[in-house]
Amino acid sequence: MTFDKNSLPEDPTLSQVATAAVTASTPGAAAPVLSVVVPVKNEAENIEPLVTEIVSALRGTVAFEIIYVDDGSTDETTSIVRQLRQSVEELHLICHEKSCGQSIAVLTGVKNARGDLIVTLDGDGQNDPADIPQLLERYRAEGDNARVLIAGWRANRHDTAMKRIQSRIANKVRGGLLKDETPDTGCGIKLFRRDDFLAFPRFNHMHRFLPALMLRDGGKVYSVAVNHRPRLRGTSNYSMMNRLWVGIVDIMGVMWLQARAKAPVVKSKE
Repeated sequence: MTFDKNSLPEDPTLSQVATAAVTASTPGAAAPVLSVVVPVKNEAENIEPLVTEIVSALRGTVAFEIIYVDDGSTDETTSIVRQLRQSVEELHLICHEKSCGQSIAVLTGVKNARGDLIVTLDGDGQNDPADIPQLLERYRAEGDNARVLIAGWRANRHDTAMKRIQSRIANKVRGGLLKDETPDTGCGIKLFRRDDFLAFPRFNHMHRFLPALMLRDGGKVYSVAVNHRPRLRGTSNYSMMNRLWVGIVDIMGVMWLQARAKAPVVKSKE
């Protein structure tokens, strides 16, 4: 695995995306402050409930857009998002021609986002959109344009006992090796600046290491306790085995990146 900004296509949307409707907006409309990026694959049953919750949490609070990135779904995910776009003006859709993985889906969403701030959410409905305002408030407490990542922390997880044990072990190992100051880096709800994310080295599975990457670049990381809900619909795309081995390799790669990082302090700017 190569940990290099040039190891991925310069713009995944050019080679992997079949349709993109992100830039469509009402002429003269103000650009959103916040872009909610939701990567999904075969989550047809969860689309409408989650979109409804996002709109309820944010409309009238902050100017926002919702960007669904369909990572090669084979169910009705795409058609359902398209139907909802007719009634939800903030909703946009990007479709990958084939599945590229969650990190690439997030990257596609962030690159096409118009907001300066990004919130990511898992598309399975386990993250609660009602938590977004408190993440935004915590970010704003650091001041405008702060280089900060606000990470959700599932203090009371609603997963199977086996999944909780696996995550506890993974978080302990990762935290011990990377010193990323985050109790739950696997939580899908996070808030950060678009420009900060696009400056990170790009590699597959990078979405699991955003706190470590933020610290590597001289930023700060804060965790906020968030609601976590059981999956009510659909089937998880992940298993223990498809996380374990790539996770070990990825941690080693991020440690390599950390060892070679330089975060200069600007003395003056004229």
